[in-house]
Amino acid sequence: MSEFLLRPMAAADLPDVLAVQAQCYRPELIESADALASRLALAPALCWVAAHAEAPRRLAAYLLTHPWPRETLPPLDRVLRHDGFAADETPLTWFIHDMAVAPAGQGQGLAKRLYEKARHGAMQAGLRCSRLIAVQSAARWWQGLGYAPVALAGEAATKLSRYGEGAVVMGRQLGA
Repeated sequence: MSEFLLRPMAAADLPDVLAVQAQCYRPELIESADALASRLALAPALCWVAAHAEAPRRLAAYLLTHPWPRETLPPLDRVLRHDGFAADETPLTWFIHDMAVAPAGQGQGLAKRLYEKARHGAMQAGLRCSRLIAVQSAARWWQGLGYAPVALAGEAATKLSRYGEGAVVMGRQLGA
């Protein structure tokens, strides 16, 4: 079993994040460096990577998460504005934007370990609920972490359609 180091994501990791993304997602789900950088900038403490211990700059997995207004969905492959919402006016959720584990890191428990690191940070930040969009048949995995499908309407349903057939919005309350 390979050894992996979990650490907060840095802007310098984005080229490797893009490489892992390309190994894991269908072409229509690939996002630009600018889109991913904007998510990292929203909440750097809530974004994590798993690096190979013998090559710390080589990533095996990543997790991008950030606060987001609870009743909306962030657009796919668009730069998010850092001033797009005010926490005192809008109920926020911990939005799990993207998690990917490269083939070389699969079967090592990296996804769950990254999730737990970021969940801990989200709870410390006062976020008590979470949402995500499960793609590529990942809903079952997320159900194992307590997520359940969430019904959508209006603009959120339109944004969901960009994530492809079978995409499911899921949510859960965060416990201690």
